[in-house]
Amino acid sequence: MKEPLQVFTEYIGKNGLKVTPQRLRIVEVFLREAGHLTTEELYERVKVVDSSVGQATVYRTMKLLCDSGIAKEVHFGDGVARYEQKYGSEHHDHLICENCGKNLEVIDEEIERLQEELAERHGFTLTSHRMYLYGICEDCRNAK
Repeated sequence: MKEPLQVFTEYIGKNGLKVTPQRLRIVEVFLREAGHLTTEELYERVKVVDSSVGQATVYRTMKLLCDSGIAKEVHFGDGVARYEQKYGSEHHDHLICENCGKNLEVIDEEIERLQEELAERHGFTLTSHRMYLYGICEDCRNAK
């Protein structure tokens, strides 16, 4: 399996774009981070490393990261787009607290199997899916 940075630079080259130091810095910072980042959060982290990177460059690079399969955009119901690493990571779903916004990545083979069976019963071949389960986390329930 290729390294994510190599996949990204190959994608950039195939699309006639330049591999700039600013793009590389953004990708490096994104790949170091765990979890789900907004472009604003990523921009703040990149600025610490390289103050020459502009916010628009972060936005455009995140689109390229998604298009190249390195990142994926996720939405947790609060109107804010976040990004997580996709390339080389196992498929997972999300549990999201409607009160505090806490989110957990969950992997459940039985749910995956049931989704495949459901699609098959209806004559579908799944190509992808996203599942977000909303509720109130234990901490928020106990705080009341």
